[in-house]
Amino acid sequence: MRPAPLYSLIAALTWPLVRGVYRLEARGMENLPEGGCVLACNHVSSFDPWPLGMPLWPERGLRFMAKSELYWFPLNKVIDGAGAFPVRRGQGDTVAMDTAVELARAGNMVAMFPEGTRRVKGLMKTREARPRTGAARIALEAGVPLVPAAVSGTDRLLRLGKLRVVYGRPVNIDDLRGLDMHDAAQQATDRLMDRIYELEASF
Repeated sequence: MRPAPLYSLIAALTWPLVRGVYRLEARGMENLPEGGCVLACNHVSSFDPWPLGMPLWPERGLRFMAKSELYWFPLNKVIDGAGAFPVRRGQGDTVAMDTAVELARAGNMVAMFPEGTRRVKGLMKTREARPRTGAARIALEAGVPLVPAAVSGTDRLLRLGKLRVVYGRPVNIDDLRGLDMHDAAQQATDRLMDRIYELEASF
């Protein structure tokens, strides 16, 4: 799916910074499926969406879950316009999950950070980063590939180091479809995180 107009505007404005100043390097794009999927990435800082999504633009855009705390006027208009949708973290938000499943089935690339929050401490950081099963559950329910990814360098932006992203081959979850969802999602998440850690180690 092509990105929303505001998504493209933000990408165009930040392209010189991400590609020029931070010399974004992308690997593994051949591993990305053409249709809908769940793209699950490590989460080291709030800037991770840029290296994760920029190599795919302008042909494809990512659809993100955005924490509901960000939905205040006028920021909510910007977030919605960029193609994101709200999620109430830690509350079992079934509406957000259903939205993600529908988007993936419709051919969108839904980006998720399975750790739930960034690893780097910062302003208003109150949650601990630990793997959660939401990304795997969405992929299983939507019947789409679960694709691991890893980014590097977003926690060292002031050093003007290179940004890197690597996309891995889809995680094999076909054998888990039809099993109890709780068990299937946990097994899929374990496989997913193993692949994400492997991709991180490849930098």
